Amino acid sequence: MEIADRVSGCFFGLAIGDAFAARTEFISSVEQIYLKYPPDGPHDLEGSPSRVTDDTQMTLAVARALLNAPRPFSPAGLEMTLRHEFVKWLLDPENNRAPGLTCLDACQNLKKGLIWQQATVAHSKGCGANMRVAPVGWMPAGKFGIDSSSRAAIAQFQAALTHGHPTGLAASDLTAATITYLLEGGKPAELVSWLKEYSHSQRLVYHTDWLGSLWDRSTFSNPQNYIAKGWDDCLGVLSRLEKALLRQDYKTDPCQQTGAGWIAEEALATALLCFLLYPDDAVSAIRRAAITSGDSDSIACLTGAFAGAYLGAKAFPQNWLDRIEYRETILELSEGFTKLFA
Repeated sequence: MEIADRVSGCFFGLAIGDAFAARTEFISSVEQIYLKYPPDGPHDLEGSPSRVTDDTQMTLAVARALLNAPRPFSPAGLEMTLRHEFVKWLLDPENNRAPGLTCLDACQNLKKGLIWQQATVAHSKGCGANMRVAPVGWMPAGKFGIDSSSRAAIAQFQAALTHGHPTGLAASDLTAATITYLLEGGKPAELVSWLKEYSHSQRLVYHTDWLGSLWDRSTFSNPQNYIAKGWDDCLGVLSRLEKALLRQDYKTDPCQQTGAGWIAEEALATALLCFLLYPDDAVSAIRRAAITSGDSDSIACLTGAFAGAYLGAKAFPQNWLDRIEYRETILELSEGFTKLFA
């Protein structure tokens, strides 16, 4: 499969999962979802176009920022384009899809011109840090100074502009790493073990050139202890994910197994659970993610991104690809990444 199909599949999968689950996000139990969408939950996208939420909108912002940033990538250059895109999103009249308070508050601070380490919400590890990070995973090593270390730093940096908690950074790094792993043909059955090994290797790595003094706003005594907290939280939830996968329980609400997804590490783990239960069936994976009691749209958008990165765009019904909101923008940005990094 060509990388172009995997990149567009990842982007479309993210948007499709987001739109599919937007209607179930604030329904507090699976049983209530079944009552509203009998007999067993929604089966199709709603509307034409099928509207996405802030999750997709902010992913579009990160993708544009990466494409427009000066190259080779640098903290100053990428901060400029991320700040521009985040403030643009903040002021967009279409930013009316129940956006997260952390993103709104931090983007307001960025709009005021505060340096980003002061603009960010230092205590927050909400899933807004990693639901938008997928485009970082589309940057293969070898061009514009990108290698695995700089890609990790960029994943954490885009998160840090709004979410200052170390777990938000580590979970974003892991999410981008998962995308890259799947784009490059990694095996789903080996993914969790690979992510645990990666987490251990990064546990004390603080990307000073990119993160600067961010750690100093925390209660930790040094940057290594600060970032280790994030990786330890992620390792904990990956262990819960391993146990859940051993059970192969297709009926129990995934949120009861790996968390409701409102925070970054749980959004990652629960999305991975939904994807890995159905690694060869993107539609079933997204439905499983949407029929959950937690932050369903963020869980489903990550699930769709993983499925699309692994299976490509053809894994989704054509009428879903045709009906998704921002279809033309997704096509344009996907093509931009493919050309830039080919």
